[in-house]
Amino acid sequence: MIQSEKIRVVVAMSGGVDSSVAAALLKEQGYDVIGVSLKLWDYDEEERVIQGKTCCSLDDIADAKSVCDTLGIPFYAFNHKKEFRKQVIDVFVDEYAHGRTPNPCVLCNQHLKFDVLLDEAKRLGARYLATGHFARIVHDAAGIPALLKARDTAKDQSYVLFSLTQNNLDRILFPLGDFTKEAVRGMAKRFGLITHDKTESMDICFIPNNDHASFIAKHYPQAKRKPGNFITETGAVLGEHKGIHAYTVGQRRGLSVSAGERLYVKEIRANTDEVVLSRGEDLLFDTAVARDFRFIRSPSGQPLGAKTRYQRDDIPVQIRQYDELSGRMEICFENPARAVTPGQALVLYEGDEVIGGGWIAAAKPVTQVIL
Repeated sequence: MIQSEKIRVVVAMSGGVDSSVAAALLKEQGYDVIGVSLKLWDYDEEERVIQGKTCCSLDDIADAKSVCDTLGIPFYAFNHKKEFRKQVIDVFVDEYAHGRTPNPCVLCNQHLKFDVLLDEAKRLGARYLATGHFARIVHDAAGIPALLKARDTAKDQSYVLFSLTQNNLDRILFPLGDFTKEAVRGMAKRFGLITHDKTESMDICFIPNNDHASFIAKHYPQAKRKPGNFITETGAVLGEHKGIHAYTVGQRRGLSVSAGERLYVKEIRANTDEVVLSRGEDLLFDTAVARDFRFIRSPSGQPLGAKTRYQRDDIPVQIRQYDELSGRMEICFENPARAVTPGQALVLYEGDEVIGGGWIAAAKPVTQVIL
């Protein structure tokens, strides 16, 4: 759809193919487009070797500028390393040090890619902020926006966007929500963008080798937890681990425990530095409690689904309790869910629509009471 007047849009440019095509599409549609990148983290030489695995590095920012030059649109880069360290990395490290498994992409979206960039967009006189996320925003007859999954469910990123409010959504565009990844790469070629064949970033942007324990030991040695014991649910000691910060619920690899059967991390006890191991069939949970849960809109009474990790299917759930003041949400799964992990996001859906989300605080079998 071609715009009849120039509406200004700031596009968050990560240096990847998705945000590049988002900018190109909006320009083609007649918007007044400005590209913006955020400098968030200084990669060391070892991390630079892992090409294509980072986001918002100097090389990525250079790629974003090149795309903007090709499209003939202005480009700005802003330094927000201090905010990124405080709002994302420090929280990431603290969560692992307390036996939880964080999702830094959600924190980054909440505090940097949207809070900060919406402010930057306003300062630049833009009506909208656009990103390359695979998600959709639709408006009802009254003009109220809703956040929906992308058409390409294999690439859907609505899970990491649950913290957006209706006020946010009214100022945001997701140009890629109706396209597949294959189509996006094809459009990048059509537009002549250097990012058309760029490797997709799959890991945490500031840990491109996906070794969070080594990252914590190197950059936050004061947060590294002391070794403790692997134990069974009955308390039998199975061996020594290297610190609870190195493990996550559901983990099987890297345990170095010989038990004659496959064992998985079922629970991490930060107060005793113990990691509880169990068989895979014992990692099923019926009940979960989330903290800081907030709705984008109230449930309508339709069946609810929940995601407990980014790359998982929705699980049918029912709300057992919700306290709006504290943000405490308790849900029960209609069928037992595997490896529900404290620290991860719990996101509720009605069909394709995200209606709210929070952070998993606890997960127990239905026979156990969560206080």
